[in-house]
Amino acid sequence: MEQPRATERPRRISRAVQVGNVQIGGGAPISVQSMTTGKTHDVEKCVAEITRLADAGADIIRVAVPRPEDADALPEIVSGSPVPIVADIHFNYQYALKAVDAGVAKVRLNPGNIGKEEWEREVLLAAKEKGIPIRIGVNAGSLEKDILDKYGFPQPEALFESAMRHVEVCERESFEDLVISVKHSDVYYMIQSYRLLAERTAYPLHLGVTEAGSIRNGTIKSSIGIGSLLADGIGDTIRVSLAADSVNEVEVGHQILKSLRLGRPGVNVIACPTCGRLASDLFSVVDAVEEAIDKRGFKKDLNVALMGCAVNGPGEAAGADLGVSLGRGRAHLFKRGENIGTVEEDKIVDAVLEAIEGWDESS
Repeated sequence: MEQPRATERPRRISRAVQVGNVQIGGGAPISVQSMTTGKTHDVEKCVAEITRLADAGADIIRVAVPRPEDADALPEIVSGSPVPIVADIHFNYQYALKAVDAGVAKVRLNPGNIGKEEWEREVLLAAKEKGIPIRIGVNAGSLEKDILDKYGFPQPEALFESAMRHVEVCERESFEDLVISVKHSDVYYMIQSYRLLAERTAYPLHLGVTEAGSIRNGTIKSSIGIGSLLADGIGDTIRVSLAADSVNEVEVGHQILKSLRLGRPGVNVIACPTCGRLASDLFSVVDAVEEAIDKRGFKKDLNVALMGCAVNGPGEAAGADLGVSLGRGRAHLFKRGENIGTVEEDKIVDAVLEAIEGWDESS
């Protein structure tokens, strides 16, 4: 029994925006973003962190620009980065102008604190001249005072109104290379905010749950918020926000995409939750297989099922590309439904990795 390799699903049609060599929207693959955590003006450490994130799979990386020395460092960072760089701008529009001159691939503006409309227009005109897109990055924690006064709290309509207010400023200047985000720390409000945008605009959407929390809680919140929207065909690029090493953001982002069959090719491990029927040490097998897969970085698009007993084990294992059904001291191996033999328990990990390494679609 072979699982289908892809599932057709409706996807919101959005305008294509070019961020360096990465396209956002217009049917392009969904890109994964992250943000550096070190000081931007420390160029050597900043570029090293960017490289580490890129190696982990980040397609686009954002850097904070809160000080003049950060803005001054941007040209060297841009030239040393292996992926497109986004300048994150708050409060001071002059830093946005410096970022444009530095050749960043995109500028993120926070509508809630960028200041006067004429300052925003000046940034738009500079970006338009250089062909640099802008992300209108609305955040529930920094909405404009008059919008907060109107709605009472950062509800979805408030985030939507803030975003559209600045979209209108851009459109009056005939600036349409826009990406929009409406991030909220409340997952339900975040989902509703993006749905409002998806219904009423054609600009590409940058998805994220802001201030999501620790690896555990942040992964859960981001998976629900980002995953729900992606499953409905909404979203063009994603950033998982975690209070942790930002490499984890990239890894979780790719796992969300992989779970929805939207990501890059890679091995997807399926494992049963285990119960009193478990007759072997499945936990160790799963940990060892996942760790080895991560280290080797297999690009093969395979589902590998690691199952612990004879109830669901044979069926799940047979339904995957490569399956293992554990028994007492040994396991049955399956390749797309065909039982290809047994292996002793202490050889399971090696057998699985060997099968992935030598996987041949034609056999």
